[in-house]
Amino acid sequence: MSRNTYILAIDQGTTSTRAILFDDDGLPVPAATAQIEHRQIFPHAGWVEHDPMEIWSNVRAAMAQVASHVDLEPASVRAIGITNQRETTVVWDRTTGLPVYNAIVWQDTRTSGICARLAEGHPEGDDRFRATTGLPLSTYFAGPKIRWILDHLDAEGERGTERAEAGELLAGTIDSWLVWNLTGGRRGDDDGEAALHVTDATNASRTLLMDLRTLDWDEEICREVGVPRAMLPEIVPSSGVLGRVVGRRMFGGTPIAGILGDQQAALFGQTCFAPGDTKNTYGTGAFLLLNTGTTPQFSTNGLLTTVGYQLGRDAPVYALEGSVAMAGSLVQWLRDNLGVISTAAETEDLAFSLEDNGDCYLVPAFSGLLAPRWRPDARGVMVGLTRFHTRAHLARAALEATAFQTREMTDAMCADAGASAGSLRVDGGMVGNEYLMQFQADLLGVDVVRPEVTETTALGAAFAAGLAVGKWDSTDRLRELWREDRRWSPAMSQEDRERLLGRWNDAVERTLGWAAAEG
Repeated sequence: MSRNTYILAIDQGTTSTRAILFDDDGLPVPAATAQIEHRQIFPHAGWVEHDPMEIWSNVRAAMAQVASHVDLEPASVRAIGITNQRETTVVWDRTTGLPVYNAIVWQDTRTSGICARLAEGHPEGDDRFRATTGLPLSTYFAGPKIRWILDHLDAEGERGTERAEAGELLAGTIDSWLVWNLTGGRRGDDDGEAALHVTDATNASRTLLMDLRTLDWDEEICREVGVPRAMLPEIVPSSGVLGRVVGRRMFGGTPIAGILGDQQAALFGQTCFAPGDTKNTYGTGAFLLLNTGTTPQFSTNGLLTTVGYQLGRDAPVYALEGSVAMAGSLVQWLRDNLGVISTAAETEDLAFSLEDNGDCYLVPAFSGLLAPRWRPDARGVMVGLTRFHTRAHLARAALEATAFQTREMTDAMCADAGASAGSLRVDGGMVGNEYLMQFQADLLGVDVVRPEVTETTALGAAFAAGLAVGKWDSTDRLRELWREDRRWSPAMSQEDRERLLGRWNDAVERTLGWAAAEG
């Protein structure tokens, strides 16, 4: 096989879009990376939106930048893999291709009323659909977001529900939006076909509308949530040739051959292919996933059951997941909202400058608390502040909050799995922070392992696409490509660990007490 073929990964995340070209060895091609940030729109407290057209424009620009940075030969890019911020939801007009409202982001909490109404009066309450979907009723997921947009259109006299039932409006997560646009209104190899309206099983499993076992939309749940089936995309495997890019110069005609939601893409990029394999991604949020094999395992400890990936016609592989809303975005808040740091990198030196945390704890419940507590009513608190504390304590508390929440998710995962934690594979933008990684190892009491390629979300999308077109012949080959870069081992005493965890839990109880009082 030629050594000069590549896979392009499009990684559309919460704060930016990246395009990365990967070579035969699963390594990013030098200089063949582009990253473009997009706006975060906050119309009201608890509301978070993105402009779908801005995201699509940034995808096009990122692809063009990669093409301009590398001297690519025709057909040297074998396939494109897509990974995306998962629950973020777009509704658009089938005819014009234009969104009818901004994308509602996964962090958004405006659908709390919809979720409360769906839970009210049912014996299982928030777990009403969990046995089918693996998910609790929560503002996190895409289905209620679609319903909110339709309600908004109806209230504006724009016949949202009527148009959706007639198939005039389409809905999807960001992967669906990108594939629709990349296929340009035509399939590419057949000008008579409409643009592809698809989503893969991992993204569909985050809508609250898909049956985990059949990998199809559940008619009854769609009806109860109020999402017309006619507006939903076709559910396809995570790895498999779907269609071809239309236009886009260098990438015109390139197969789109892989789709994975971002956290499942990171699981795949970390080559967590065996039951029990675990990874944690430290990005905008933090996301812990455990491969549970080809049978869905339902949590009794506040975790989600999700599709991990599906390769072609193979049986799907499932995962347990714990999700934290605020991780890297908490550091971004320190920088952009409070102005106590100029760059995210400053937090490392500030944290190391202190002998201890000064008994200061930051609970970042800015959009409520996700796994394992699931309290959308919780709000952020800073506990233990005195005049002694400095910006260094704020920076250290922000880093430690991510590690504490990861420990909570790990405890829940171990309880569900009935096993103790092994080493943890980590990735994402925060894994370059030495303080955070060492503190995480100390809190967990296990080794934390960082791979050579930390952009495992993009790598997972590339691996899925590459498998589909035969660039790599098996998951065993992908395991061979994974390389360890750095390992942190625990150095904290059990006594100190338990003391810190106890104080953290006290801090969390403060925010839950506040929420209860407000309620």
